[in-house]
Amino acid sequence: MAIRIVGVDLPQNKRGFIALTYIYGIGRSSAITILDKAGVDRDIKVKDWSDDQAAAIRDVIGAGYKVEGDLRSEVQLNIKRLMDIGCYRGIRHRIGLPLRGQSTKNNARTRKGKKKTVANKKKATK
Repeated sequence: MAIRIVGVDLPQNKRGFIALTYIYGIGRSSAITILDKAGVDRDIKVKDWSDDQAAAIRDVIGAGYKVEGDLRSEVQLNIKRLMDIGCYRGIRHRIGLPLRGQSTKNNARTRKGKKKTVANKKKATK
């Protein structure tokens, strides 16, 4: 039986704290905290969780964490706000360049995309 938490099917053969990291917005430290609050041993595999344990984990996540769709929309709204106010980070988002001071002379291909070759100026011949 697949255990589904906030719309994500957790992998059955992984330990609890690793499986919880499949949820967007939950990393390892958050997963360990969630399992401790829910009173579930972090080394138990997901397939061995009881329904009560899964429900306790759902309650802890629902009460104290913003995950999946809510978190994604909040991040998108934050980026949109930066672009709207026209700050440096917003402008860099808008034109698709790195935000955090990285050099763009040679690298930054992840943000800039595939190379666009620019032709050289032709030399004037006599």
